[in-house]
Amino acid sequence: MTVSGDEVRAVALSLARTKEGFEWEMPTFRVAGKLFLTLPEGETSMAVRCPIADRDELVQAEPDKFWIAAHEVMNAWVRVRLAALDDADELEAIITDSWRQAAPRELTD
Repeated sequence: MTVSGDEVRAVALSLARTKEGFEWEMPTFRVAGKLFLTLPEGETSMAVRCPIADRDELVQAEPDKFWIAAHEVMNAWVRVRLAALDDADELEAIITDSWRQAAPRELTD
């Protein structure tokens, strides 16, 4: 499945209190002011929040889909190759999970 930046954008912006911005020369998405997604590498990948232990397992299990950018090694973020996603459900699940990690409790309860 090939996913576009516009598809990522549509899913992200469908989530409550999400706003798109532009920082570090790329689109960024925040919920209630907290960063939860970026579209680096010319919108061919996305960076999302992911607990470090889970992130390391994902990268080991599916290195063609997930990787860790050098500057994010110590942070709870993982990169996702958009072209490697299985389907729209997987895209939505990854984005929603990242959003939940950043969203205020009143939005996730």
